[in-house]
Amino acid sequence: MFPIVQKRVLNETVTLMVIHAPLVARKAQPGQFIIFRIDEEGERVPLTIADYDREKGTVTIIFQKVGYTTEKLDTLQEGDALLDFVGPLGEPSHTEGVRRAAVIGGGLGVAIAYPQAKALHQAGAEVDLIVGFRNEGLIILQDELTAACDDLTIMTDDGSNGHKGFVTQALAEKLEAGKAYDLVVAIGPMPMMKAVCDLTRPYGVKTIVSMNPIMIDGTGMCGGCRITVGGETKFACVDGPDFDGHLVDWDEAMARSRMFRPEEAKAREKGHVCRLTGGVR
Repeated sequence: MFPIVQKRVLNETVTLMVIHAPLVARKAQPGQFIIFRIDEEGERVPLTIADYDREKGTVTIIFQKVGYTTEKLDTLQEGDALLDFVGPLGEPSHTEGVRRAAVIGGGLGVAIAYPQAKALHQAGAEVDLIVGFRNEGLIILQDELTAACDDLTIMTDDGSNGHKGFVTQALAEKLEAGKAYDLVVAIGPMPMMKAVCDLTRPYGVKTIVSMNPIMIDGTGMCGGCRITVGGETKFACVDGPDFDGHLVDWDEAMARSRMFRPEEAKAREKGHVCRLTGGVR
């Protein structure tokens, strides 16, 4: 069992939890993820490692209440425990030799962008961090983000924080002003990551994206997380989750991400009966 040692509500839909998982914390690196299961009948859900503390033996996860399992996870409190907490999984991010970087995060992708920016900043790189939210009330981790970069830009769709627009607009302004980057990292909804890649391609700036497709086992066996990169089939759980965004087949990836929306909606229905177990899920 993996106890919840801290729970923190970041906004109305997003929650941070610190989990006691010493073996995972010992090996965790930025860019990697875990797969958790609440109980014996629960589904396996992947979440990016938002932070870790090797001395305390803890791992931080941040999740959005978007389905049955994450809504159930949010009902747990400090002192409760998860049945499974497997990791670290996936390849860690490679930040060696980067001197100037822009890290772009959209929505909940900000929680994944944070450890990437933090790692680059701690390695001595100059980091511009650009994050976007629908409105000011959804902004999360502002203090942590400020400490993880040299320059923080927060955009909101409605301009409620005084900076209206999308993250791509802020990045375009920096590129057009002559800002030169060794690396751009984009994390968030697929349309946003694709837009960032389209923007950086003419400038020849290496752009890494963090892919989070449908994932089941996390070992490359099921094939559910397959994506096409540079014309080759890759598995996000073992080959990623970081990939060269200029090589990703975005049309295929976005089509696959929409495949199970009807099933996801059904799972959220109150009292839905699972045909496999016969139980109420």
